[in-house]
Amino acid sequence: MKEPRMHISDTRVQGRRKVDTKFVILNLIKYLRPWLFLFVLLFVLNIASGILSLVGPRISGEAIDLIKPDGTTDMQKVYFYCALLAGIYLLSGVLSYLSTIGMAYVSRNVACRMREDAFARLVSLPVSYFDGRQAGDIISVLSYDVDTVGESLANDVVLVLNSVTMIVGSFVMMLTIAPVLVLVFVVTIPISVLLTRRLAGLVQPLYRRRSAKLGELNGFVEEMIAGQKTTKAYGCEEVIIGKFENKNVEAVDAYAEAESLSTMTGPINNFMNNLALTLISVFGAIVYMYSFGGVTVGQISSFVLYSRKFSGPINEIANVFGEFQSAIAAAERVFRVLEEQPEAADAPDAVTPRDIRGDIEINHLSFGYVKGREVIHDFSLSAKRGDVVAIVGRTGAGKTTIINLLMRFYDPDSGSITLDGTDISRYTRSGLRGCYTMVLQDTWLFAGTVYENIAYGKESATREEVERVCKAARIHSFIMRLPQGYDTYLSDNAVNISKGQKQLLTIARAMLMNSPMLILDEATSNVDTRTEHIIQRAMTKLMEGRTCFVIAHRLSTIRGADKILVMDHGDVVEQGTHAELLAKKGFYYNLYRSQFSGY
Repeated sequence: MKEPRMHISDTRVQGRRKVDTKFVILNLIKYLRPWLFLFVLLFVLNIASGILSLVGPRISGEAIDLIKPDGTTDMQKVYFYCALLAGIYLLSGVLSYLSTIGMAYVSRNVACRMREDAFARLVSLPVSYFDGRQAGDIISVLSYDVDTVGESLANDVVLVLNSVTMIVGSFVMMLTIAPVLVLVFVVTIPISVLLTRRLAGLVQPLYRRRSAKLGELNGFVEEMIAGQKTTKAYGCEEVIIGKFENKNVEAVDAYAEAESLSTMTGPINNFMNNLALTLISVFGAIVYMYSFGGVTVGQISSFVLYSRKFSGPINEIANVFGEFQSAIAAAERVFRVLEEQPEAADAPDAVTPRDIRGDIEINHLSFGYVKGREVIHDFSLSAKRGDVVAIVGRTGAGKTTIINLLMRFYDPDSGSITLDGTDISRYTRSGLRGCYTMVLQDTWLFAGTVYENIAYGKESATREEVERVCKAARIHSFIMRLPQGYDTYLSDNAVNISKGQKQLLTIARAMLMNSPMLILDEATSNVDTRTEHIIQRAMTKLMEGRTCFVIAHRLSTIRGADKILVMDHGDVVEQGTHAELLAKKGFYYNLYRSQFSGY
């Protein structure tokens, strides 16, 4: 009936687009701000650890130069240098450990806050956001993507900070030992930088596509697991396995494409580092042999060690390059969710509904989920308190859309809806929705006790109130036969009870709410005929004095409605009572006969 909007994992549009790195970094800085002092302290500890480790090669060179040309050595100084090196490296290790532990703490808190914010934003988003997105894809953002960002902060950031310290410090030390040998890096570093930047531009979109494909795969798995009974009933296991294999191959291919390209960075930098070491060894030997600059053997040894400390971190950064790209792509998906606009704010002068009677007026209402494609055309309706309005029609006629508009899940393109003479846009959304009690065709129960599920909309409900509505819904005796009665724990989505029993529990939940208006969307569709009659009697009592909107496919359930609206392609083609519509022998008459005449 409506076209879904482009969802997060629509790789046809987003898959190859370059990640907005600046957007990601600015948002990450915002999340790091509460721990900025600790982050700076960890940064200082990391630098201190790096500086201490940089002293080692210099001391090692001094120890080597203790060897005299005649073969004699001052062993006391050698022992001193050894002890000094051990102390320095031990202190460096302790500082590095503290820095790593601290960064893990920061990353855990950042990931926790990021996940909380993302979930809170999802809860605040309008219904339209979820209409075109798979649940598994959204879950992937909250789990996989947030975890990827957290792991990168905990591990990769520390490694990069330490590597940067090593690179800068080693470069400075090499300049103080033999500036002429540093010229080797004038050749090797620019080549490495150019190649790395080129690969970054190629890899970022691939990691974004990888995250999107993994989201699609999660969405498909979630959908198939939810519908496993239908799959088995229709014997479609092989078909579903084939579809899963296709999506799995797409995800694996996207993963392999990103990883294979990103891993080229390591070998390239390894080659350049080995080339630099070879050149340093050759030129170092020449400098020593011809006494250019008075460089000693110990200094050349120190220079070689520093060159390894200089090139090694570059290689390490290259090795985590792929992980960084993955984390940036994952962070962008999370931040794009946080960037989504929540449901439009209530009008500044909006009020909470008070003492609502339940008089509904819909005047010349038009609406379309997609601009230019209306699904409701010039619709009008008048319902007074206590009226039972049934809405019937073929699938896609616009029945559920009317309910969405009444509860302001969507706003009309034109026309108006008034409640007790006031346009519903003048009411707060939460207050307006609180005026309705809803029983949907698709039952929803959470993991918890029977009592908790029934009292979901009214947490202050007493046990006596819950038992009263359960008796009215003719479900009390069933509950009492459960192992722990009202304290019986229902597993996720209540798979340990039947669909009909779940529907009865949701009806009891609706009875507990003292709302002036009631919406029933095929509320008895999952119960047998005998139970349906029992519930109908209970519902008749429940609906007394309330404005009721009933969406029905089984026309036998709405014979007693005060007004029946017959919809077709967004238009009300007929309206009246059951008897009046049958007498017209029109659209409703044909619908009724198709259900009860066997054709």
